[in-house]
Amino acid sequence: MNKVYYLSTCSTCKRIINDLDLKSKNFEFQDIKTNKITREQLEQMHDLAGNYEELFSRRSMQFKARNLGEKTLTERDYKELILDEYTFLKRPVVLLDTNIFIGNAKKNLEQLKAAL
Repeated sequence: MNKVYYLSTCSTCKRIINDLDLKSKNFEFQDIKTNKITREQLEQMHDLAGNYEELFSRRSMQFKARNLGEKTLTERDYKELILDEYTFLKRPVVLLDTNIFIGNAKKNLEQLKAAL
């Protein structure tokens, strides 16, 4: 399955989708604000990524608001936080066949572009 988990209000997500012309390709798009990710979807991402921490965004405003930087988080914590608050998912997450591409780091985007 080819799928993009993104935030429609995120200019970075929009830019990546447009720059890689993902709309013209065979992708399903899910705005995680209006269509919350399910436990099953997150578990699928975990299976591809290897851990929940890789999927977790420390840039979320909620990270500071909840003083999470002062806590030691476990894999279970990462999972539950992502399910509780959509902004904790690092974005965009692109599933391409059996590969996962997480976030907007330059190296990640270069690998995604090469895989397309």
